[in-house]
Amino acid sequence: MRNRSTEGAQVGRIEMKLRKVSQLFDTLDPSPFRETDLALQAEEYIVDRALEFSDRVPIEIVIYLPPDELRKTHVSDIAAAVRYYFGLRSQAVSRELSELFKTGRLSLVVGMVILFICLLLGWVFAQRMTEGPFSRVLSESFLILGWVAIWKPSEIFLYAWPPVAARRKLFDRLSRAAVLLDEDDTVSPIAEGANG
Repeated sequence: MRNRSTEGAQVGRIEMKLRKVSQLFDTLDPSPFRETDLALQAEEYIVDRALEFSDRVPIEIVIYLPPDELRKTHVSDIAAAVRYYFGLRSQAVSRELSELFKTGRLSLVVGMVILFICLLLGWVFAQRMTEGPFSRVLSESFLILGWVAIWKPSEIFLYAWPPVAARRKLFDRLSRAAVLLDEDDTVSPIAEGANG
């Protein structure tokens, strides 16, 4: 079922049609029900749809089930399992971001030390050697090596962390999403984007 939310909507609604609740979860995960991973297709579908909404719009996940399946299902269990899963994903990405910054800080210290040493060596060689192409190449080589040494921390602090932080924010929003179950009495039992 297509998402009918508009830009000015109060809630970002993600709708899914399933034949069975088991389509929503990874059937190979041995964890207790409320701690079971979502099926990969279900997670991808929910995340892709959630990306369409503004950060200021709360998310609502509506799962449509056939009447007989809906009667066997406890709404609170499904809602808790979905929110718990995205809460765990948010925590995992938080750890990833923390590790990225730790790596960035270490890389920055090492890179700055190497840059300082390279600039110093380049200057020393330029002072001690006679002016010529070889001394110029050697001096420039040290300069290039020094800048290469700070490439990784520059990449981490300028470009690598924002996508990870955005993913964490999205998972955090999904962990607070309202999860609703509703009856689907249509003929087609196919789940859009979440077939199992």
